[in-house]
Amino acid sequence: MIRAVVFDVGECLVDETREYGTWADWLGVPRHTFAAMFGAVIAQGRDYRETFQAFQPGFDLYEQREARAKAGQPEHFGEDDLYADVRPMLAQLRADGLWLGIAGNQTVRAGRILRELFTGDVDLIGTSDDWGASKPDIAFFDRVAEAVPFDVEEILYVGDRVDNDLRPAVAAGMPTALVRRGPWATIQWNSPEAKELPTFRVESLLELSGQIADFNGPGR
Repeated sequence: MIRAVVFDVGECLVDETREYGTWADWLGVPRHTFAAMFGAVIAQGRDYRETFQAFQPGFDLYEQREARAKAGQPEHFGEDDLYADVRPMLAQLRADGLWLGIAGNQTVRAGRILRELFTGDVDLIGTSDDWGASKPDIAFFDRVAEAVPFDVEEILYVGDRVDNDLRPAVAAGMPTALVRRGPWATIQWNSPEAKELPTFRVESLLELSGQIADFNGPGR
């Protein structure tokens, strides 16, 4: 039985199109060129950070995040960057009596933004910087399991990536849901793992309520 639902952040709750556009601007690269390289790197199964290396060898994402902040151009996302189904989905799952959390590979700064956006909407907000563990390390999902007051097999982890979200969450003992949006899910959607690994496959987060209810069965 699923009693808790924990969500990834980027391309699950937050549309990162604008943010990656600002990285292209920071690098002085046309946005469509950056996007093309980004898609190619993902399609080849490589680490997305290699995209930055293609335009600036030796690029250190952590250092450049700090440089952007000092230059008055920090990473940022807000209400307008949330996918349209996020707010109604959270309200529906809360009405269904489910425990809700958000946990992803995010910086301390992004964690503060998440807490401003979702205060009162979820029971947990955790980030890789908070926990000192990042996906796909199983330690990240162990931290999720420690923070959620239910057994690991009762925690549904929802993400947009087979490699970073589903595979390690399943290895940790969690049921999973793959949402089809953003570059990773769009590219990975028809792969064998994307079809076989998740408990649910959804086109919209609004589908989760009904699928969880069916999974849990009548009267549960």
